[in-house]
This record gives sequence, structure tokens and C-alpha cells, in this order.
Amino acid sequence: MSKNQNTFIKKQKAELKKRKKREKQEKMAARKDQPKSGDLDDMIAYVDEFGNISDTPPEPEPPKKENPQRKENAPRREYPNNAQQQNNRNTKFKNE
Repeated sequence: MSKNQNTFIKKQKAELKKRKKREKQEKMAARKDQPKSGDLDDMIAYVDEFGNISDTPPEPEPPKKENPQRKENAPRREYPNNAQQQNNRNTKFKNE
């Protein structure tokens, strides 16, 4: 007579469980052995204008020069008696 199939399956499951536990311990030991750096600079990643991630910061853009004469000479719109506000109101239902 042959042995029961259940004992064979139980042995396979036990071996698999032991193997997984051993692999997990090896992974934990490997992680502990790696040097850790808690510096903020190591954790920061930069994204450039094209969406690529890099470790180096982007080059600063040169400041834009504003033309002060243009602001002074710009035309201004002035509305008498708040005419702009009256134009923005909904006048659809006033005549009804």
C-alpha cells in the first residue's frame, strides 16, 4: 500500500513555508546591511520642463527686465458712474 497523498502535500507546504521565511530573513538582513542616509538632499528629486526626473537642481532662470515706461503709458479704462458694473449685470428679466 502507498502512503496517503495528504502527508506528501503537507511536507511540500512546510518546505515552501520554510523557504519563504528564510528568503524573507535574507532580504531583511540585506536591507539592514545597506548604509542609510537620512539627508534631505538625497531624497529630493527635481522635475525639468519636459517632465524628466533628475537629481540635479535646474538652472535658475535669468530675471525678466520690466519696462517701467510701458506701465506708466498704458491706457486705462475708466467708466463713468460704474457703467462697467451695470453692463455686467443680467438685464434679461428687467423688462418682463
